[in-house]
Amino acid sequence: MSENSINHFEQCIKCTVCTAYCPVLGVNPAFPGPKQAGPDGERLRLKDKFYYDPSLKYCLNCKRCEVSCPSGVKIADIIQSARRRFNDDTPDLRDRVLANTDFMGKMARPFAPLVNKVVSLRPVKKVMDVMMDIEQERTFPKYRSKGFDAIFRSDFAPYQNRFPRHVAFFRGCSTEFQHPETGIAFVRLMNAVGIGVRLLDEKCCGVALMANGLWHHAEKNARHNVKVFSEAVAGGLPVVAVSSTCAFTMRDEYPGVLEVDNASVRESITLAEKFLFEQVDSGRVKLVFRKDYASRIAYHIPCHMEKLGWSIFTKELLQMAPSISLKVLDSNCCGMAGTYGFKKENYPYSQAIGRPLFEQIKSLSPDVVCCECETCKWQIEASTGYTVLNPVVILAEALDIEATCAANGGFVKA
Repeated sequence: MSENSINHFEQCIKCTVCTAYCPVLGVNPAFPGPKQAGPDGERLRLKDKFYYDPSLKYCLNCKRCEVSCPSGVKIADIIQSARRRFNDDTPDLRDRVLANTDFMGKMARPFAPLVNKVVSLRPVKKVMDVMMDIEQERTFPKYRSKGFDAIFRSDFAPYQNRFPRHVAFFRGCSTEFQHPETGIAFVRLMNAVGIGVRLLDEKCCGVALMANGLWHHAEKNARHNVKVFSEAVAGGLPVVAVSSTCAFTMRDEYPGVLEVDNASVRESITLAEKFLFEQVDSGRVKLVFRKDYASRIAYHIPCHMEKLGWSIFTKELLQMAPSISLKVLDSNCCGMAGTYGFKKENYPYSQAIGRPLFEQIKSLSPDVVCCECETCKWQIEASTGYTVLNPVVILAEALDIEATCAANGGFVKA
C-alpha cells in the first residue's frame, strides 16, 4: 500500500479548516500549523528529507485537524509519521523517563509512598526543572503500592470462571500503577451484568513512547499487543479498554503511524462505555440505578474520544441514571496531550490551550468532572481543583449493584 493512500495527503484541498481547529496554532507561533506541517510539508519531504522541520514536535497529536478535515486527510498521522521517519534526535533522559510509563511504574511501586512524597517537594521539582526540563509547576500522579493486577488476582480472579461470557481487559499503565480504582470499577460493572473479566499479557499501548521518539520500542509493544489480542479474539473475547487514548492508539495509530497491521483485531478493540451501551441497547443486559445517588457531572470529551466518535455511548449511559444531571462541556482540548504538558518548553502552551476548558468547569462548579482519558484527568484536576473520574467509576457508584446482579444473573464480591 502506498504512503499516499495510507494518509490521503494528496486529497488535501487547501481549505485550511484544520488550521482553525488546531489548539496549538493560536498559542505557539513556532508551530506552522497542521496544513503546512502535514500535507503541504509531506509533498516536500517526499522529494527531499531535508525539508523536515523540527517544529513538528509541537503538534499535540490531538487529531482535531483530522476530525475537522472535510477530505478525510489523516493530517496528524502525516505529522507523526514524518517525525518517525526524519527526526534524528536521540531521546534524552527526560523523554525516556516520561515515555517508559510501565517501566517507571514498576520501579516506583515498591517505594510508592516515598516516591510520591519526594517528587511533590518543591526543591525536588526545582531540580527536575533545571536538570531535566520537567516543568516544576506540574503535579505528578501518585503511584500505588498495590497495583490493579495484584488486586484483581487476589480479589476477583478466583470467581471469574463462573460467568458464561467474558471480555479481555486492557487495563493500561494508569490503571495498573496510579488508578486501580478504575479497573476495580470495570470488573464490578462487568460482573454485575453477568460478564467475566480476563486479563491480557499486555504491554503499554505505546502512545507515550511515540510522543517521545522511542519508535522502535513502541513498534515492539504494538506487535506484542496485536499478537495477544489475536489470541483473545480467536477465543471469542472482545478487547475492552477504559482509556480512550489507549483504545484509539491500538486501533488507529498502530497501522497509521507504526505500520503494524492490526486488521484482524481492530474491530474487536473497544472502549468500556461503548461495549456496555451495546449490551444494554441490544437487551442482553439491564442496568438498575440507585435511587439515593445524585450528582451534577460535567463531561469533558477527550480529543481522542472525539476522533473515535464514541462519546455518545458515555452520554447515553450516564443519562440512564435518573439522578445524574449531565452537562457536556464545550469541545476544547485540555492541553495535556499525555507527556506533552510535563515538558518545560510546552507547559505555557499546555495551560493556554486548556484555559477555556478550565474556566468553563469553574463556572459550572460541578460535583465531579467525567472523562475517559487519564492525562486529561491529571491536567483538569491540577488546573481547576475539581475531581475527575472515569465514567466506569461513576457508573459503578451510581448502579444498584445488587439489583443489577439480580436482573442479569451476575455476581459481585462484597
